[in-house]
Amino acid sequence: MGKELLVLGIESTAHTLGFGIVSSEGRILANINYTYKPKEGGIHPREAAQHHSAIASTGIAEAFRQAGISPREVDGIAFSVGPGMGPCLRVGATIARTLALKLEKPLIAVNHGVAHIEIGRLVTGCKDPVVLYVAGGNTLITAYMDRRYRIFGETLDIAAGNCLDVFGIKAGIGPMPAPEEYGRRGRRFHPLPYKVKGMDVSFSGLLTAALRMLKEGVALEDLCLSITETVYSMLTETLERALAFTEKKEILLVGGLARSKRLKEMVDAMAELHGAGVYVVPPEYAGDNGAMIAWTGVLQLMAGQTTPIEQSRVRPRYRLDETDAAWREHGL
Repeated sequence: MGKELLVLGIESTAHTLGFGIVSSEGRILANINYTYKPKEGGIHPREAAQHHSAIASTGIAEAFRQAGISPREVDGIAFSVGPGMGPCLRVGATIARTLALKLEKPLIAVNHGVAHIEIGRLVTGCKDPVVLYVAGGNTLITAYMDRRYRIFGETLDIAAGNCLDVFGIKAGIGPMPAPEEYGRRGRRFHPLPYKVKGMDVSFSGLLTAALRMLKEGVALEDLCLSITETVYSMLTETLERALAFTEKKEILLVGGLARSKRLKEMVDAMAELHGAGVYVVPPEYAGDNGAMIAWTGVLQLMAGQTTPIEQSRVRPRYRLDETDAAWREHGL
């Protein structure tokens, strides 16, 4: 049995600046996260980056205090290299490079999407699932095959979480979970555009139609019921196709929208027909967080996947299936 490794992970893809410290035994020693909240509208990348820069030193100090270790005790520095907003990613990358050079530790570039999956596998205990990754900025269905997380289906336009968030904000009730909560009081379902194209989904037409019906005077609770049920039905249908194709026996829900109770109910009903187990990442690890970057950094460090400083440029459009998940070949 070798020495227990410790990795500091830095998450900075969008509105969250997170610092996590995780061991190779899967112990989450620290998970400190700060969220930039714009005064109005969506995320402003430069303002979010300024927020991250201002709070960074406080967050690093708090993470090491919570973990009860000194910076010199970590064995690697991991950071989210992409996908995400360029200005935000660059803040995290700069912090990581600085720490790696000062502490003389390996630098580890982590794919943000892969990190959502790996923290989900760690904290739920599932081994080889079909993954539904649903969040404000991402919607895709993936599973591990031949050293990579292969994408079986994804959104062709906006993400499911973004669709529901925008509807809630424009309706005056706020982002998720407000639309789902209002939907529970709905009495009448109104048909909305249901667009599943093969294994992919499209939500922009659905959002446009729902907002138009809102202006026409359709009851808000009924529209919330209609849009959430339609979005979740589309996700469940494509997830079922991927499950049938891969013949896997586990389903894992990750990302911010994995917190949805109604989505979980629909996936549970589908999974029962296929004899598959359903695992959901706990709420504290569903959104963006430092621990998920740290844990994936641990896996990459153990597989020898470190990153030279000169090759550590951020990748705002880094796709999930571009990552070599070599640690899975090692049984990690």
